[in-house]
Amino acid sequence: MREATTQETTRPPVASLADPLRWPALPLAGVAALLTAAHLAVVTRHGGVGWDEALYISQVSPRFPAAAFSAPRARGITYLIVPAVQLTGSLNLLRAYLTVLGGAALFLAYWPWLALTSRRSIVTLAALLFGGLWVTGFYGSEVIPNFWVAVAGLAMTGWFVRCARSGGRAAHTGLVVSGAVAALMRPGDAFWIWLPLPVAALFVRRWRRPGLLLAVVAAPVLGLAQWTVESFQRYGGPLERLRRSSAIEGGLGWHPRAILFELHAINGPLECRPCGTSVPHTPIILWWLAVPLLAAGGVVLAVRARRAEPTVMAAVCGVSAGVPYLLLVGYSAPRFLLPAYALLALPVADCLADLPSRLPRFRWAVAGLVGVALVAQVGSQQVELLRTARQNAAQRRIYANGAAGLRRLGLRAPCLLSGSRSVPVAFYLGCRTDQPGGILQSTTPERIVADAHRVPTGVLVRGARPPAYAADWVRHPLSGLGRHWSVYLPPWYRPS
Repeated sequence: MREATTQETTRPPVASLADPLRWPALPLAGVAALLTAAHLAVVTRHGGVGWDEALYISQVSPRFPAAAFSAPRARGITYLIVPAVQLTGSLNLLRAYLTVLGGAALFLAYWPWLALTSRRSIVTLAALLFGGLWVTGFYGSEVIPNFWVAVAGLAMTGWFVRCARSGGRAAHTGLVVSGAVAALMRPGDAFWIWLPLPVAALFVRRWRRPGLLLAVVAAPVLGLAQWTVESFQRYGGPLERLRRSSAIEGGLGWHPRAILFELHAINGPLECRPCGTSVPHTPIILWWLAVPLLAAGGVVLAVRARRAEPTVMAAVCGVSAGVPYLLLVGYSAPRFLLPAYALLALPVADCLADLPSRLPRFRWAVAGLVGVALVAQVGSQQVELLRTARQNAAQRRIYANGAAGLRRLGLRAPCLLSGSRSVPVAFYLGCRTDQPGGILQSTTPERIVADAHRVPTGVLVRGARPPAYAADWVRHPLSGLGRHWSVYLPPWYRPS
C-alpha cells in the first residue's frame, strides 16, 4: 500500500483544462484572444455591407429576398451566419459574431499542430504572424468564405500529419471534419490545399495506410455533397456547373504576371480586376517578399533537425494553395492568398525561431532583431487594418445612400432592382434583384417588364443609356450612388 502511494505522489502532473497554467495551448489561446479583442475594437465599428456579403446574407436572412446565386459560389458561409442573421438584422452584431468565431477558429486551426512539435512556441508564433495580418483581421469579420477555408485547410493539414504519424480516432475525425468544412466553404481553394495530401499518403511508404487514405478521400466527398446535389438540381451536373463557373470567373490559364497582380493589390483594392503590375513603394510590402525566403529557410532547418514532416507538409500545402492565384488567374484580391499565408506561417515561424541558435555568437542580437521585426510587422498590419476598415466603410456608404435616394422616390419592399450595384442597394431596401443578361443572368428582359407591372421596379445604370427593354422608362438621377448614376423607372410608376 505504501509503494502504491509513493508511485502516485511521484507521477508527473498531467496538463488538462482543469489545470490551465500547465495547459500547453495556453499561449496559443492567449494570442487568439488578444487578436480577437483587437479586431473587435477596429472592424466592428466600421463598414457597411459589401456586394458579396449582401448576396450571401440574403440567402438565409428572413428580412431580404434571396439574390441570384451564381455557379462559382458555395453555401458554406451562409450556414455559418444563420444563427446571427436569424436573430438580428444588425450588421455590427453580425461582424462581432464572426470576429469572435474567427478567433476561436484561429485557435482550433493551429491547435492540432501543437502535438507535432516539441517547440510549441513555433505554433503560437505562426498564429500571431497569420492572425496579425490586416487581411486576416478584415476578412475574419466579413461574410466572405476565404478566411474560413484558410483555417479549415490549415487544420486539415495538421490533422493529416497527426493521422500519418500516430493515427487515432480523434485525428481521423479532425481530418474528415476540417477537410469537409474547407470543401463546403470554397471547393476550388480546398482542392488546391488538399491536393498534396493524397499524394503524400500514397508515396510516403510509412504513411500508406488504408485508414489514412479513406479519411483523406472522405473529407472532400462529404464537404462537396451539398454542392454536388445543387449542381444536379440547378445546372445539369457538376461538370456543367464548373463550365459556367469558369465562364464567370474568366477561366484558368497561364498568367505568370498574377504574382505582380497580387503584389500590386497587397494593401488593396479589395479586388483588382483588371489589375496593374506596379509595385507599391512602401516598406509594408517587405513581409510579402520575405515570406518565400523565410519559408524555404524553415523547411531547410527542419529537415536538418530531423523534424521535417509537419514543416514540409505545411510548406507544400501552402505553396499548392497559392498556385492558382499566383500563376493561373488573371486578376487578384488580397483575400485570395489567405490559405497560403495560414500554412506558410508555420515554416516561417520555424525559421525565425531557429535563427538565433544558428548564429550562437550573435544570438541575442539576432533575437532582438527578430523581436523588433515582429513588433513592427504586427503593428503596421494593425494600422493597415484600421485604414482599410475606414476606407472601405466610406466606399460602402454609397450603397446605403443610393438606397435612401430610391426610398425618396417611393421604392420600398416589395420591389425589384436590376443593373449594376443592385444587390447591395437592394439589401438596404429589402428589394428582390434580377439580372436579365450577362454572365450573372437570372431572368429575361420580358420577365423584368412583366414584373414591373406588379411591383415597383428600377434599373440602376451608370451613364445615360438604359438597357433596350427600358428605353422608354423615365430617368431619375441618383447622386447618392456616385457620379453619373441614375435609376430608370417604368413610365406607369408614379414616384411618391
